[in-house]
Amino acid sequence: MSDKVGMAIAELHTAENDLAAELLQASQRHKADHDIFYLGTDLARWSQEHVRELAAHGKNYGVELDAEPEDDTTLAAMIRQKSSELIGRRHDPALLLLRDLREIHRKAAGVSLDWEILAQTAQALKDNELLSLSMKCHPQTLRQMRWANAMLKSNAAQIMVTP
Repeated sequence: MSDKVGMAIAELHTAENDLAAELLQASQRHKADHDIFYLGTDLARWSQEHVRELAAHGKNYGVELDAEPEDDTTLAAMIRQKSSELIGRRHDPALLLLRDLREIHRKAAGVSLDWEILAQTAQALKDNELLSLSMKCHPQTLRQMRWANAMLKSNAAQIMVTP
């Protein structure tokens, strides 16, 4: 049982790291849009903190995880690579914004489900520390997902109908 919980924590750790990276990449690609840049960066910090907290709690289940989220140099390289790939396929930065917001929403939805699984597991195991962590972090993930959804709603129609 401990192996399963450790595996779930490790998978969530990876997913949070991926979500943070996606938020930071979108923030960097869309610096001119202050809502995307500043809020995206702030929301990425939540996932980075989740990575640290999951690494600390993983030790309780025999899992050694890196407590530090991916560093800026790794992220910068990923941003440059992904940007060039995406811009090469889509010349319209507005369409790229929609793509980025959809990807953030998808990743946040997956992370949300993982937090729910961890919370249910913590309740069954009576692990109050893990339950507390889930109850703290899951609402932040839901907020990340709602932000991406709100940005999509406010931008999609204009982007799609503007020549």
